[in-house]
Amino acid sequence: MSSDRIVSLVPSVTDALDRFGVADRVVGVTTYCTHGAPDAAVRVGGTKNPDVQRIIALRPDLVVTNTEENRPEDIQRLRDAGLTVEETYPRTVADAAKMTRRLGELVDATAVAADLADAVDAAIEAARAAAPSTRVMALTLVWRKPWMGLGPGTYASDLLWTCGFGNVLSGYEADYPRLEAGLAFGADVALLPSEPYAFEDKDLDPVRELAGDVATRFVDGELLTWHGPRTADGLRTFSALAVELAAELPG
Repeated sequence: MSSDRIVSLVPSVTDALDRFGVADRVVGVTTYCTHGAPDAAVRVGGTKNPDVQRIIALRPDLVVTNTEENRPEDIQRLRDAGLTVEETYPRTVADAAKMTRRLGELVDATAVAADLADAVDAAIEAARAAAPSTRVMALTLVWRKPWMGLGPGTYASDLLWTCGFGNVLSGYEADYPRLEAGLAFGADVALLPSEPYAFEDKDLDPVRELAGDVATRFVDGELLTWHGPRTADGLRTFSALAVELAAELPG
């Protein structure tokens, strides 16, 4: 399939397209596409509020979207305009490998994409093999004011599970449940990502007010949530962290 003009409404996809070697074909990106976007690409707004008419005016052969990142009404408007829209939604690290291969097919970069996907598959197997026998129970926070955590059924939760973490919010139905202070989470560690909310030292005391006297670790949010070429690095990073934390657990 020939896609000479591509619009990416997903930061991790923009990063992937650059790694595929096709960034020169990307004509439109969001304001949050901080890696791999060519200087000439038009910024078409945020992931939640893209300028649909501006995207249409770019006459793209392919628009890549994400079910979680982008609003369904915006995706439908793009389709109604006659554009070819690829809607991604990996929920597991295995899905990320499949998505990488699929994107490669769409932009004539099958060989490079296959290599990147193979690296993800290999990292999955390595992480599973290295996972500690006792899971490290993690409370992974994603937002403050209101407090929100990483629920089950999400890509990031699956990545952590693959590496040997347990999710203390696995009983929630929501992907990103709102949390209240004083709940008995039973976590061994609170993971504090750099995005979507950028946790810093100033947040440590409020985190302990929320979750009690629990160990904390600042982690790279991109390695945790950006599915695609960063998945393999994410698996290696969080696998090493799980092994490190497991060694510190009592007993």
